Amino acid sequence: MEHPKIIQGGMGVGVSGWTLARAVSSLGQLGVVSGTALELVLARRLQDGDPGGHVRRALERFPFPRAAARILSRYFLEGGKGTDKPYRPVPMHSKDSPKELLELCVASNFVEVFLAREGHGGPVGINFLEKIQFPVLPSLYGAMLAGVGYVLMGAGIPLKVPGVLDLFVNHESATYPLSVTGAREGDDTALRFDPRDLQEGEVGLPPLKRPLFLPIISSYTLALTLVRKANGRVDGFIVEGPTAGGHNAPPRGRPPLSATGEPVYGERDAVDLGKLRELGLPFWLAGGCGSAEGLRKALAAGAQGIQVGTAFAFCNESGLDARYKQLVLKQALDGTARVFTDPLASPTGFPFKVAQLEGSLSVEKEYLARTRVCDLGYLRESYRREDASIGYRCPSEPTAAWAAKGGATGDTEGRRCLCNALLANIGHPQIRSEGLQEKPLLTSGDDLVEIGRYLPEGASSYTAKDVVTKLLGV
Repeated sequence: MEHPKIIQGGMGVGVSGWTLARAVSSLGQLGVVSGTALELVLARRLQDGDPGGHVRRALERFPFPRAAARILSRYFLEGGKGTDKPYRPVPMHSKDSPKELLELCVASNFVEVFLAREGHGGPVGINFLEKIQFPVLPSLYGAMLAGVGYVLMGAGIPLKVPGVLDLFVNHESATYPLSVTGAREGDDTALRFDPRDLQEGEVGLPPLKRPLFLPIISSYTLALTLVRKANGRVDGFIVEGPTAGGHNAPPRGRPPLSATGEPVYGERDAVDLGKLRELGLPFWLAGGCGSAEGLRKALAAGAQGIQVGTAFAFCNESGLDARYKQLVLKQALDGTARVFTDPLASPTGFPFKVAQLEGSLSVEKEYLARTRVCDLGYLRESYRREDASIGYRCPSEPTAAWAAKGGATGDTEGRRCLCNALLANIGHPQIRSEGLQEKPLLTSGDDLVEIGRYLPEGASSYTAKDVVTKLLGV
């Protein structure tokens, strides 16, 4: 099949929303929605009154109307909750998540893909992090219900995802291995999801179309492992370098940090594209490729094209709060924009690229002033308790709580609460009891300094079309 030259990056939480993905796919390229924490995004959109009625319109097409009705009854607030009121909490995921959370997860992924596909005939993709394992099964199923065309997944080794896609084609039950620190042979560490549990008298659904699966890799070895050991078909790769935004793979060999405190990448971290071409699968280059010249070089190297995130993150259609877009764009134009690859910020332990922005958690005083709390839990680590049950801990939770669960105290230093911060990025900050809002924490690729190139002459903002036009050199 013919693949697009440009894949719009799947930036979470909610930055790569349906509005952006629809705009990019309408232009003949691959628009991608972020699948991270979509159940929270949907619940907060509904509590904000569902401006434009888009969520409710999509839920009318959800194949499980009773579940849709329960979601609306639980979260929708006519006119919105008010800016000074906290959001109603959504249950945290666990190995055995409650049914209300599973159906919310399925519905939210359905809604995001459904809206992204409206009004055009192009394919739409969805991006997940393998590190966030709890919602992976219901999320994949919900996206497939809406006809998602591509599934992209990074931040781990998603060997078992292709087999899950195959099973969900016929609405069959699937399992997924949960990583549990300290697990022993014989422990039950499998996540389970049966689509038939959602049915409440509905007529059986026809088979679904299997999406193409594109894992995000940072080495040829990982690509080869996926081709040889995945439990189903791998359809291509996104090859992501360390200049890309969000989470980066750690540098090989773990060299000392630079003078500025950042991970140091070298030749060992470059992907052998010659060997990758020998696998015979299409691939796209990501990280520092967001220009017409970057696209030309990628094509000359045998790539199908490029994946671009940062340029799209700050365009009009992205889900990023408009205030932050304008502040960062001004920095880029002034020459003061800076991205720091923080080795500590993410609870995952992966390096995380942070755009330096006053008033955000990138500022040390803002980070230190925040009361530590983990009430969303997407990046929690699962660990084995002494009684063989599974516990959950996060290095960005209160230090005493982390230590009581067997975590090393030093592991909490510098850890930011990405879950709450990333929701603040898109205008859904939780309101705390003190009346304070959660602060944002923006991520970006190193080419943030170049986003001014997409501004039309005399304009103060730019669109997804401006980005695509520049990248294609039209």
